[in-house]
Amino acid sequence: MVNYLWDNIFKRGDLNDDIVQVLSENFIFKVLTKPELHFLRGLVHYRTYKPGEQIFSQGELGVGMYIVVQGTINITVEELHTVDEVQRNVFVTRLSRGDFFGEISLVEPAGRRTATATAAEEVALLGFFKPDLSEVIERNPRAAIKILSRLSEVLGRRLKETADRFAEVKRELRQMTRPDGNS
Repeated sequence: MVNYLWDNIFKRGDLNDDIVQVLSENFIFKVLTKPELHFLRGLVHYRTYKPGEQIFSQGELGVGMYIVVQGTINITVEELHTVDEVQRNVFVTRLSRGDFFGEISLVEPAGRRTATATAAEEVALLGFFKPDLSEVIERNPRAAIKILSRLSEVLGRRLKETADRFAEVKRELRQMTRPDGNS
């Protein structure tokens, strides 16, 4: 009984250290000082998922972001196939330790998830949700400014990537529909 108690105490300490380590390596949180990271450690939510278990589904209301502590996550989108009108899941990417996803929901009121996230294997995640961000804003404004600044960088980069991809698709469509007979 005593050994079990001590084992759990040491595991909890290791987990807290691992949480701080994961946060300090993450693009959004790595600008925080050690005290700010320890403050944040008390706000994030440690979650585990079994292989095949969904973290969230496309279309659900988004409430926050996740950081992969261990394991891998598959990100897919549902796509309606126009020929047979069957909905299919299309693989987008696989995420692993240190990667993050769902961050748009931190700043988008009543936003819906644009993809489905599923555990590809045993997974451990840190969740950082809207109420957690509100608490950081209220209790540690300097840390909040750093987090929001980095979040803005990520969202700006993703917006640029989307705009670039849209322009590329538009060029390809224009090329395919040219009236010069090369379509």
